Amino acid sequence: MTPLWIAFAVLLVLALWFLAMPLRQSRRLHDRLADDEANDTAAEQNVAIFQRRLASLDEARERGDIDATRYDQDRLELERNLLDDTRGAARRPLRSAGAGRMAVPLIMAVVALASVVWYQYQGAEGDLTLYAIQQDVQGDPDGSLSEYLERVEAQAERQPDNPSVWGELFPLYRQSGKPAKAADALEHLLALEGRPAPLLAQLAQIRFFMADRELTDEVRSLVDEIRRKDPREPTMLGVMGIHAFGQGNYETAIDRWRRAVANVKNPDTVESLKQGIRVAQQRLGIDPQEAQADRHGVRVRVTLDESLRSQVKDDTTVFVTARDLAGEKPPLAVVRTTVAQLPTTVTLSENDAMSPQASLAGVDKVRLVVRVSPSGQAMPRPGDLFGDADGIAVGSVGDGDPVEVTINRTFK
Repeated sequence: MTPLWIAFAVLLVLALWFLAMPLRQSRRLHDRLADDEANDTAAEQNVAIFQRRLASLDEARERGDIDATRYDQDRLELERNLLDDTRGAARRPLRSAGAGRMAVPLIMAVVALASVVWYQYQGAEGDLTLYAIQQDVQGDPDGSLSEYLERVEAQAERQPDNPSVWGELFPLYRQSGKPAKAADALEHLLALEGRPAPLLAQLAQIRFFMADRELTDEVRSLVDEIRRKDPREPTMLGVMGIHAFGQGNYETAIDRWRRAVANVKNPDTVESLKQGIRVAQQRLGIDPQEAQADRHGVRVRVTLDESLRSQVKDDTTVFVTARDLAGEKPPLAVVRTTVAQLPTTVTLSENDAMSPQASLAGVDKVRLVVRVSPSGQAMPRPGDLFGDADGIAVGSVGDGDPVEVTINRTFK
């Protein structure tokens, strides 16, 4: 933190230096203004102009060009103009060069104090402290998870309103085999973050395992809240699949896990869910390899136009989606990958359906849409890159060459 405060001090000194600049120039400016006023001949010039015009007016009267009434009117107008020019040229006396000097230090003190107070409320000092602790423990040959946990716990007492502290603390508790404390940390985080669906799903998962994989009233309440916010939340679907599997409802478990796979980013989690699906299929007497070979679907070869490659990062999410031609149903199948994997060949099948009521099993042809989503969201957004192909026949996955789809356009 010391280098940070040194940097802040340097910036503050620069700000105060610029603030005091007019004070340092006040003497030179005062002398210049005083000299200008001392050498100002505007009043004399105005009087001279008045006298010349008055002389011309007198000559015109003597020649008989104007009568006495017109002469009096014009002379009165000249006198008024002279009075106006003289009044406008009048200046207040210059104040001394040192006037207001005491206000400058006061303003500088207010600026410095306000900067410190603002940073205390709006700055990220707490997050920087966490980062420094992490670097310190990682750089220590004797550093350990328990030491890191202890130091983060100390920060939780010092800055209880910092979401980053609780967001760091709850996975540490989970890794340390302390689910109750992990759940409490999540409760604190939810109170600060407004109960987003992913955090609620993490809490539901922890409470579910703490209750020996039972759907307690608390877990059911959390699941209902998550469904209202995001019915496709993968962690929640994974929990529901585990519960269904434990109850012997293997078809429901497979359905939950397939829907979760369509929305999970972590490849290790995807493989774990697919392994669960294979086990559930075996419990139903289905050979997973045969199911894989005979499934109804489409193979897709996805490539990204080289001219667009520089616009996206390697870890950007790519959705490969099959939709009905009329566009009336939810996506029939969704597979997720990343830009780093392109070009790649993926398989869309009934296993990738998001809903039992909408899958590739019920259609003969589909529209394929491949979309690069920097936001990671399933809904298209302006700026997303995409490519598509219409009227693609659905058949046995093992038949024929894959359909070629190139990502070459921008969604507007």
